[in-house]
Amino acid sequence: MHRYKAHAATVLLTALAPASWGTTYVVTTRLLPPGHPLFAGLMRSLPAGLLALALTRVLPRGEWWWKTVVLGVLNIGAMPLLFVAAERLPGGVAATLGAAQPLLVAGLGLAALHDRPTAWRLTWGVLGVLGVGLVVLGPGARLDAVGVLAGLGHTTTMAGGVVLTKRWGRPAGVGPLTLAGWQLTAGGLLLLPLTLAVEGVPQRIDAGAAGGYLWLGSMGGLIAYTLWFRGIGRLPVAASAPLVLLSPLVATVIGLTRGESLSFPQTLGFALALTALVAAQLSPRPGPTGALSAAADAIGERPVTTVPQTK
Repeated sequence: MHRYKAHAATVLLTALAPASWGTTYVVTTRLLPPGHPLFAGLMRSLPAGLLALALTRVLPRGEWWWKTVVLGVLNIGAMPLLFVAAERLPGGVAATLGAAQPLLVAGLGLAALHDRPTAWRLTWGVLGVLGVGLVVLGPGARLDAVGVLAGLGHTTTMAGGVVLTKRWGRPAGVGPLTLAGWQLTAGGLLLLPLTLAVEGVPQRIDAGAAGGYLWLGSMGGLIAYTLWFRGIGRLPVAASAPLVLLSPLVATVIGLTRGESLSFPQTLGFALALTALVAAQLSPRPGPTGALSAAADAIGERPVTTVPQTK
């Protein structure tokens, strides 16, 4: 019972990361200066990464220097693509593109981790994308080619980051805060010269924008990525990836608090996406040991089967 409670706590803490990322759309469109996605990505990563390094005082060693760079590029350095998508697309379109991440993780996980996804999780992954699409896509949804490519690019790089983070794990004695600090710093240092060369600093940063950058760098940056990397290390990759469905669902809830309403198809889609998110945490198997197998998968262990010896 203790293991099940610990697993549930891990899932809930990990879910806080994509839930906080669901606020990115409203923060970007309502608070941040337009036309500065690189600067937004820089402010979300580098200050938080340097703060984490100051707190942990641990630097990478050996092969973890280049691994940190690779993970920093995938998980953090491609972050401006998300802001480009948020600026050029309706939040619903951008969110639907992001909801495809579990399917990409399943494909990449098969190639890199030799982790064959079950039909159960693949089915719920497709239904999750469908549910999000019902919630956020309407007949007036416009498609911008640059925005779509940016959204797909961010989704693909994040999926690659999830798979490689699971494959490489963490060095002995290194916690998720340290790992998050390494990657946020690496990604931020990559974005720094690009930002200065391409965009520069916005001419005016008012109090609202400052608050937006602070939120993205703290809850959406250091705290979220620390919880995310902790969860990836403890949960099966096929269970952690579907949690990203929370991002568009949180964005939808924020819209409801601003006076928006849901039609019946949207309500149905919301329920479908939420069900897919929960169902992906299980992996039932036929037979009398199905419940035990599902529970064992949930906590990352397999039941021990006694094989009778033959003489």
